[in-house]
Amino acid sequence: MPTLHPEATHVVDGLVGGWYDADLTERGEQQARAVVAEMAARLAPARAAGARVDVVSSDLVRCRRAAELVAAALGVGVDVRLDPRLREQSYGAAEGRPVGSCAWRPPTADDDPLHHHDGVAGSETRWQVAVRVHDSLREHLGAAPEHLVLVTHGGAATYVVTAFLGLAPEAVGPVRFVTPPGSISTLRLDPTTGDRRVEALGDVGHLERSSALQG
Repeated sequence: MPTLHPEATHVVDGLVGGWYDADLTERGEQQARAVVAEMAARLAPARAAGARVDVVSSDLVRCRRAAELVAAALGVGVDVRLDPRLREQSYGAAEGRPVGSCAWRPPTADDDPLHHHDGVAGSETRWQVAVRVHDSLREHLGAAPEHLVLVTHGGAATYVVTAFLGLAPEAVGPVRFVTPPGSISTLRLDPTTGDRRVEALGDVGHLERSSALQG
């Protein structure tokens, strides 16, 4: 189950994110608590039955903090493995700077969206992000946990889904899935048919319920 980090400070401060190591906002911390409660409830039956649950996270603090809370809620024997391959797309020299303050070259109709480079020093292409995220997911699924919780970023989440579906990085092209901050997606491998199901994408129902209760 991939989950997206909750609201981070760089978003409200109008700064470019990427590998800039922003923390959670106060609202983000509230969202993190809602994510934790939801994940703990969903996985409680599996934990009670002794199922193995792995928690893997981007090593950036806005993901790591949420992942550590999830692991703690799941109980003894669940630790967080940090994997920098699950980081957001790097925006190089623009990271941590005000949005719009660094010149970049947007893709044109003639550009290959996977290999387009924005001209900013040190930034990644989508291809580079897709390859590292695909490698990460293959490795963690290969460890054969019964349940895998991934905490990652909006840009990287697309490639978690495409990797789970078995698509080659070359095939994802301009594909982009919308997954809001603090959302939970549910991907399931049917052990009987071998089907790979996207059962929920970017679900924010737990955040809405939490807001309603606080209101």
